[in-house]
Amino acid sequence: MSGPISDAKSAPADRETTGPFDESEVSGVRPYVDLGALKLVPREGLNLRLEVEEGSGRVVAVAMDYQGSTLQVQAFASTRSQGLWHEVRSQLTEQISTQGGSVEDTLSELGPELLCKVPALVDGKQTFQEVRFIGVDGPRWFLRGVIAGPAATNPEMGARMIELFKDIVVVRGQQPMPPRELMPLKVPEQAAGIAPTQR
Repeated sequence: MSGPISDAKSAPADRETTGPFDESEVSGVRPYVDLGALKLVPREGLNLRLEVEEGSGRVVAVAMDYQGSTLQVQAFASTRSQGLWHEVRSQLTEQISTQGGSVEDTLSELGPELLCKVPALVDGKQTFQEVRFIGVDGPRWFLRGVIAGPAATNPEMGARMIELFKDIVVVRGQQPMPPRELMPLKVPEQAAGIAPTQR
């Protein structure tokens, strides 16, 4: 076993100016799609899907389909001083390895990330899907992204997904929330073309 997992924050040094952003770091000038805890910049060819938990009906994730790949994002509450990404990476590594998948630690402009081969069923056949887990610790929040499709392994396409991720604005709000709690998402008022999917 390795030593204790760091609870230090993991984020690019210039996160406040290059994103992903905290609500306090952006002006209200740009048009955003308001999803509650997350605000996204609309762009040509970008389709949003809201992943809805069966039973409760709550929105648990946002999937952005763009240029043949998907970026799924979730925001979690954290504290001012501690980050979650180091611990979450360790848990993902253990979980995927237990399922028979493989995990490679890599570095990108966002910091540490995971390149994984995850067991998946496609047309009834057992196969492996390549996915990239990215994450950034912000002030009192943690934003996690999962890149699937060609962008998980193609550097040029992956860079476009990182751009989408860095454009996200996280709205933490003032309400107290325990660390690791999923921050609430909502269906936006301009919901035309945004399809909820059960999970």
